[in-house]
Amino acid sequence: MKTGIQNILMNKIETAGEIMSFSFRYFREAAGLHREIKETLKQFYILILRSLPLVSITGLILGLTLALQLKPTLQSFGAEKLIPSLLSVSILREIGPIIISLICAGKMGSAIGAELGSMKVTEQIAAMEASAVRPFSYLVVTRVTAATIGVPLLIIYANALALAGGFIALKLQSDISVVLYTRLAFDILGFNDVIPPFLKTFVFGYTIGIVGAFKGYNCSRGTESVGLAANSAVVLSSLLIILLDMIAVQISTIF
Repeated sequence: MKTGIQNILMNKIETAGEIMSFSFRYFREAAGLHREIKETLKQFYILILRSLPLVSITGLILGLTLALQLKPTLQSFGAEKLIPSLLSVSILREIGPIIISLICAGKMGSAIGAELGSMKVTEQIAAMEASAVRPFSYLVVTRVTAATIGVPLLIIYANALALAGGFIALKLQSDISVVLYTRLAFDILGFNDVIPPFLKTFVFGYTIGIVGAFKGYNCSRGTESVGLAANSAVVLSSLLIILLDMIAVQISTIF
């Protein structure tokens, strides 16, 4: 039993080391990103397009649900005016970045892992290496960069929809104007409510991209491995997002 646990731990440590090495290689080859700018923009467009419908629905429903849940509780204390403030702080600081990042991990991470995995299984990557095309730069750097930039933009978009959803929920139950709702929602926001949460979304986007690319690029032979690569990319990136968010929250409370 002890040997089995030790083997599992060793495998996890080896995987962590391989991902770190993979990340270092990304930063080394990212210097030549200007040569692949067209492919980067293409991947950015594809990743955003794939995730936009689900992100839109999730963001809107998130704001609607939170507002509907907060209203009865705060109404009993006579503190209904706090609903817009609580919505904006909770969505911008934590709920929006985490929920949307997990959605993107499912959409982007699995797509990157499956795409690169299928290319590895069908030996397209080997063919590119034989042709001196630099597949890592063309396949990995472009997709990771696109995810790093795309996820924060999707989170901003989803946060805006969530706040709009909160307004719709309140408007259906009370006579609140857009001007009053906006003032109550944004007057309470400070530096720590906006900038640190926004910066950590870039880390989440990078994590989604690098884990998905790592799992796909290092996919083993066989068609089953493609599905395993996509699935493990989603699981690992989701776990890392939660762990990184916990670390980011602890760091932000220090300053």
